[in-house]
Amino acid sequence: MPERHFLTTALRLALACALGAVAFVATAAPEDTMAQRMRACTACHDDQGRQGTDAYYPRIAGKPYEYLYNQLRNFRDGRRHYPLMTGLLQEMSDEYMLEIARYFASLDVPYATPGGAALPAAQAEQARKLVESGDDSRKLPACAACHGEALMGVQSAVPGLLGLPTDYIRAQLGAWRNGTRKAAAPDCMADIAHALTPDEISIVSAWLSTRPIPPNAAPAQRAERKAPMDCGSVLDARGSVGR
Repeated sequence: MPERHFLTTALRLALACALGAVAFVATAAPEDTMAQRMRACTACHDDQGRQGTDAYYPRIAGKPYEYLYNQLRNFRDGRRHYPLMTGLLQEMSDEYMLEIARYFASLDVPYATPGGAALPAAQAEQARKLVESGDDSRKLPACAACHGEALMGVQSAVPGLLGLPTDYIRAQLGAWRNGTRKAAAPDCMADIAHALTPDEISIVSAWLSTRPIPPNAAPAQRAERKAPMDCGSVLDARGSVGR
């Protein structure tokens, strides 16, 4: 009887240990979710893609998915240049990049309070006019004509311009102006960046970075104005995702 009791107790202990080991393995193994897979992205772009501490890691959460998809392809295919991004994407398929783009586009997380230094009144007014009205004498369209009246982008391929640091906006416009950033032809942003002077690029970048985020911080479902020019990046992205 004591021997039977001992064996029963030993079997129970062995079973408990086995079940505990299984439970430990189950809890210790990382979940195979998109959030887990995207830790390679959020390591730089911050938790949930909000924005990294470095101005050159912009917010990607909530951006239109076709825009994100297009930028992933641009890094992979050499139209944008950043070795870390190229290394991450060089062997990635279009299908998986589209999945990544849809994931980050679906995230709805709060925006940080806008930073940046306020411009002198005259420069702020000049920047506002360029952003909201453009300059017809130079055939320079308003930023709002493509990026939405609220400047939060337009579904599903035009990005927002708010919630970005001055240095990031300035760097991207500068890259289009000097040819180190490209998009599919017709490259509308390259044309616009060439039409702007370096001083205008600086004040527009600074003005945009100080704008408050509107209550409905999401891309518009459709453009409020007729597009003033064709943009190859928009047409290319829509063609690639079968729209």
